[in-house]
Amino acid sequence: MCKICTNADLCNFQTGELNEYTERSEMPNEIMCMALGQVPEGEQRSWFLAVGLADNTVRIISLDPNNCLSPCSMQALPSPAESLCIVEMGHTENTTTGANDEPTERSANTSTKGTIYLNIGLSNGVLLRTVLDPVSGDLADTRTRYLGSRPVKLFRIRMQGSEAVLAMSSRTWLSYYHQNRFHLTPLSYETLEYASGFSSEQCSEGIVAISTNTLRILALEKLGAVFNQVSFPLEYTPRAFAIHPDTGRMIIAETDHNAYTDETKNARKQQMAEEMRMAAGDEERELANEMANAFINEILPEETFSSPKAGLGLWASQIRGLDPIHGHTLFKIPFVQNEAIMSMCVLKFNIAADGRYYLAVGVAKELQLNPRITNGGSIDIYKIDPTCSNIEFMHRTEIEEVPGALAGFQGRLLAGCGRILRIYDLGKKKLLRKCENKHIPYQIVNIQAMGHRVYVSDVQESVFFIRYKRAENQLIIFADDTHPRWVTATTLLDYDTIAIADKFGNMSVQRLPHSVTDDVDEDPTGTKSLWDRGLLSGASQKSENISSFHVGEIIMSLQKATLIPGGSEALIYATLSGTVGAFVPFTSREDFDFFQHLEMHMRNENPPLCGRDHLSYRSSYYTVKNVLDGDLCEQYLSIDPAKQKSIAGDMFRTPNQICKKLEDIRTRYAF
Repeated sequence: MCKICTNADLCNFQTGELNEYTERSEMPNEIMCMALGQVPEGEQRSWFLAVGLADNTVRIISLDPNNCLSPCSMQALPSPAESLCIVEMGHTENTTTGANDEPTERSANTSTKGTIYLNIGLSNGVLLRTVLDPVSGDLADTRTRYLGSRPVKLFRIRMQGSEAVLAMSSRTWLSYYHQNRFHLTPLSYETLEYASGFSSEQCSEGIVAISTNTLRILALEKLGAVFNQVSFPLEYTPRAFAIHPDTGRMIIAETDHNAYTDETKNARKQQMAEEMRMAAGDEERELANEMANAFINEILPEETFSSPKAGLGLWASQIRGLDPIHGHTLFKIPFVQNEAIMSMCVLKFNIAADGRYYLAVGVAKELQLNPRITNGGSIDIYKIDPTCSNIEFMHRTEIEEVPGALAGFQGRLLAGCGRILRIYDLGKKKLLRKCENKHIPYQIVNIQAMGHRVYVSDVQESVFFIRYKRAENQLIIFADDTHPRWVTATTLLDYDTIAIADKFGNMSVQRLPHSVTDDVDEDPTGTKSLWDRGLLSGASQKSENISSFHVGEIIMSLQKATLIPGGSEALIYATLSGTVGAFVPFTSREDFDFFQHLEMHMRNENPPLCGRDHLSYRSSYYTVKNVLDGDLCEQYLSIDPAKQKSIAGDMFRTPNQICKKLEDIRTRYAF
């Protein structure tokens, strides 16, 4: 047992009879916190004491009876230490030896034990994890992670038979070792203040914690999971959603093919009941009436019995407002049978002086998928309540084609009506068409806007870069792509760069060269020379392909976002199969070269089970360019230790250094 006698004096007691050692150690500054490790198996004492001082340092003090309370090492900190915790996690590869290569008393049994880590919680919300040498007490290999805005408090618990650390800041995190790698995962729970390990017959590895003025007992599950998901059931398949900027509430467009609306279901029920009555004879009329009434009143849950199939070409749609925190439905706006919602966006109209947000919904009528036949479409405008608790229908604008994409643009509405790009403004009875561009080849499926530029995605001809000239009221194509791409999702990375995903599982990044200018004029007279009209039957300027990568699954959504507080931006994608992944940018050439060499070694040392060439797979449609396979690099943590040493030796590094690089780039962006 160690005790702080004054602000800077340390006393060491031998438990049992509580005998105090004669020496006391006076620290150079006020002691803020300290921590003892667990007593190793087969020994009588912990060998080291960690002490955090007010001078922004952590000192390791020896508890060896022959050299008690003598300093071993010190580490400077960027902020005062709030809490310390010494834990043993992971596994060591071989026996640690002393200076003469002979096992010492403390190192003789370390071959089967884990590595000792000192976790340091700082007052600025940062967690440091550093390796504590079990023989000399030296500190090395420090890793940093920002947890929250409050000082970090650390508590040692047990998880799956080994030690873990519960770190509490503005949210609670769990640091543990699982499947040959470290995890630092936030808990999907309320903010906790204090905690301790808890074990009982009902809960062998639990946590007892304090939150505000309540005592709680928790049990952790789904170790190794990155995301926590909560499901809210919907009536139809969600096709698109928009987030209200002021309240954060969601407006969801639900559409299903081969489905009935509730109104049509009730009408069909009445029709079938009437047919039952008509088919019965005079003697069975009373029985038929009873059966028909029972059929009408019987409600079969569709979750169990499935929904009735309407047939091809029949659609059911509705708009739902949802509170994403609690899952409450705020409102539902049903559509009539055979109307399918194809696109949706939230925007403000400059012409409306109320400052309210409006919801634009693109609807297709009587759409048949193959062959593609439609009876036109419409754009519905709704006014959104300031609290997003309700929406008010304004008017409907009939159009001749399906509105495949909608977007707000400079206080107006950009609409992709089939292959025509139009700008609409708000009118009293319908939308007012301001200008249009008819040069998109097939069908517009996505629209992005920034500044005066519009980035329009065609269903099979990649992205067109369009400049809006307000003075001439024109939309002019000034650049396009050299390759056909069947676009499923896009997102803007900056004013000149756009990320594109296609239906064959590829992701590419296109950028406009510095020589490209968007100050171009349209040629309505056709007097320009043939060689000035464009390249490859397109625009006169072309975008450059910056990177290409075959993901292997159809990407349905791309978004530039930050997943963790204080983290850097990454390109997040979600696929049709349910995968959520991230493309992260390299911040230095050194990191790129390191992971490029690691990927090369992993291709040779750990080939795929089915024997397919990794480079060939990632270049299935377009040659892989400027993208490294992080999934392949992460497999380094799970391969044989001998192969790990061999790869590390070829890269002139140690396995721990490679593991640290992998962890650093993972925690910098995601988890």
